[in-house]
Amino acid sequence: LPEAQLDRFMFELRVDYPSQEEEEAIVAATTSDAMAEVNSVLTSDDVVAMQHLVRRIPVSQALVKAAVTLVRMTRPPEPASLPFIKEYISWGAGPRASQYLILGAKARAALDGRPMADEDDLRQVAPTVLTHRIVINFAAEAAGRTAPDIIAQLLKEARWQPK
Repeated sequence: LPEAQLDRFMFELRVDYPSQEEEEAIVAATTSDAMAEVNSVLTSDDVVAMQHLVRRIPVSQALVKAAVTLVRMTRPPEPASLPFIKEYISWGAGPRASQYLILGAKARAALDGRPMADEDDLRQVAPTVLTHRIVINFAAEAAGRTAPDIIAQLLKEARWQPK
């Protein structure tokens, strides 16, 4: 997909291949005429209520600033971006990444049963939010660098944490 379409996805989740046994079960289940029974676990109202719940979880202004700072550091023209970003990235993450970092942090806090999102939540969701939003250049490819390892290095080296 083009970068503009990839940006619409909140997360990039990598899924490994199934094991031999799992794949055999998948093939057997999907190539017969047996009808699987599907039971609803949530209503559409339940999903909407959960979305509203996540959006109501508070975050500090410092965490919002940290999310925006981190995203801006993926952009090569930014004065605060690190040398390896300028060297290996041709296009950084846009504003939607900052929004999804905060929403992802809020969702993680909700799943953990915590009343507020924090820096650890932001750090944990950052790789899945940012990896598909940066475009690496030829220098990165020639050096064997990938988007996931560049984001990992950014999270390790950058000074973006809330104060």
